[in-house]
Amino acid sequence: MHIMLFHSVYGLRPAVHSAAERLRAAGHQVWTPDLFGGSVFDSVEEAREFRDEVGMDELLKRAVLAAAPHSEHGLVYAGFSFGAAVAQNLALGDEKARGLLLLHGTSDIANDAHVDELPVQLHVADPDPFEPHDWLTAWYLRMGRAGADVEVHRYPGAGHLYTDPDLPDYDEEAADRTWRVALEFLGSLPAQE
Repeated sequence: MHIMLFHSVYGLRPAVHSAAERLRAAGHQVWTPDLFGGSVFDSVEEAREFRDEVGMDELLKRAVLAAAPHSEHGLVYAGFSFGAAVAQNLALGDEKARGLLLLHGTSDIANDAHVDELPVQLHVADPDPFEPHDWLTAWYLRMGRAGADVEVHRYPGAGHLYTDPDLPDYDEEAADRTWRVALEFLGSLPAQE
């Protein structure tokens, strides 16, 4: 698979490169665009301030420009938290998208969004202060109405960004299980043309 993997609000940190290497080792081609132009953050407050200064419209534009040269035969969009929201936006707008892998995050869904049985897999902490149960229930139903084939995997007791070993949220057991399930998901997607 060709995978476009978007970083979290912390920026393009070592954990994103490690995830990309894990995916490459499984035979996938992976791109990790830097939507923040080299800026990396240690605190979520600084990171969000930077994201808000740049603005979501600009960040989505950067993401589209990064994905466009690789999207001809269909991409799997993937991302961590903020990057998952970016990935979801791009996947729902790309009729050639092959799949959507969301790690730690989701995004709003436009009322007119429509996909043709797009395979979607979400991995999220339970509970997650950024992805509360009511929100996830509504998100799941709206994704289904948009035509996505969604599966959700919850990880009780894990912190929000539990796959990043350099953050306090890290949960090794949950991270290992996430990657095992995610690699199975990616391996189950139809081959690219």
